Amino acid sequence: MKKWITYGVIAILVALGGAVFYNKVYIVKSTFKTIKPTYGDLFVTVRGIGNVDAKNIYTITAQSGGEIENIYFDEGEWVKKGDLLVTIDPVDLPMLLDEQKVSLKKAKQEVQTTQSDLASLAAQRALILATFSRYKKLLEQKYATQAEFDKANSDLQNIDAQINASNAKIASAKLEILRLQKSQEAIEAKFQRLKIYSPVDGYIISKSAEAAQYVLPSAPIFKIVDPKTLWVVANVDERVAQSIELGQKASIALRSKPHETFQGTVQRVVAMSNLVTLEREIAIGFDTIPTPFYINEQAEVNIKVAKHENVLKVPLKLLIIKDGKKGVWVAKDDNAYFTPITILAQNNEEAAVTSGIDRDADLLIYNESNKPLSNGMKIYR
Repeated sequence: MKKWITYGVIAILVALGGAVFYNKVYIVKSTFKTIKPTYGDLFVTVRGIGNVDAKNIYTITAQSGGEIENIYFDEGEWVKKGDLLVTIDPVDLPMLLDEQKVSLKKAKQEVQTTQSDLASLAAQRALILATFSRYKKLLEQKYATQAEFDKANSDLQNIDAQINASNAKIASAKLEILRLQKSQEAIEAKFQRLKIYSPVDGYIISKSAEAAQYVLPSAPIFKIVDPKTLWVVANVDERVAQSIELGQKASIALRSKPHETFQGTVQRVVAMSNLVTLEREIAIGFDTIPTPFYINEQAEVNIKVAKHENVLKVPLKLLIIKDGKKGVWVAKDDNAYFTPITILAQNNEEAAVTSGIDRDADLLIYNESNKPLSNGMKIYR
């Protein structure tokens, strides 16, 4: 009697185990989700990997050597065209400029004084000339002596010499004024070179100097990117790069923003391939600039090189190769069948199908928890 009870318990446990296995394992592994193909436009894309760069990156350098007095911006900040970025200690230039201004003022005063003296000399000459003319007539009429005429002539020559000397002094002073003005302009130009301004509205991507640091002429201080010229420089296999043309649209995915897609346009196709990697360099400009952005950040681009309108499409992840043929698993009633298909074109997400299935086909979605599929295998949906 006890044996029969034992056998009964074992049979019940086996039945329960079988039921649990069937419902919790077999049915689960044999249950598949399905989707149907869709109709729509398919864009054929060419994929490339590259880095964020820019067409215009300005290296801001010191125009004159010296100690940095102030730096007004830092790396990662935005600047506007004309913003003062850096000032360099002018050392003794202010004193030299003041000295030039004093000398220039003195030279101008000298010209004014000499011109006043010249006016006085001109008035004196008029009187002396009148006296000379009178003595000349008197000498001709024998009413004046030769000595008196000679003295009048000597006075006229003397005043003419003084006038000529004054004119020469004025000319010399004017030349000195011109020289001093040029010298002052040169010092003011040196002053301007000690102040560095931003040449463009942009974003500072690097800073190579600090306040109180001595810099040499042409030493780099900042690098500023013109954000309007931001692009991704991508490398594309030369076997597919020939289909890329200027003006084609593309999508851009940044490594720091994997769930966000930016739109772009092909702006440059480099004419030479890389001899080592056998790739061609393509530059894709951003239609909308990401904020913030990071130069050299890795990016993936998908360039739309062709468009197929109103075609039957299936997700690329459903495509498999069986017995050398591309196809999909299709559910018919309660069974799975591999169905070869003809592909017109594909991108990274979808494939356009011309034959093998229609829009009413139930495409099986396989995942790792499912049993491996085989032709005619019973499935659940």
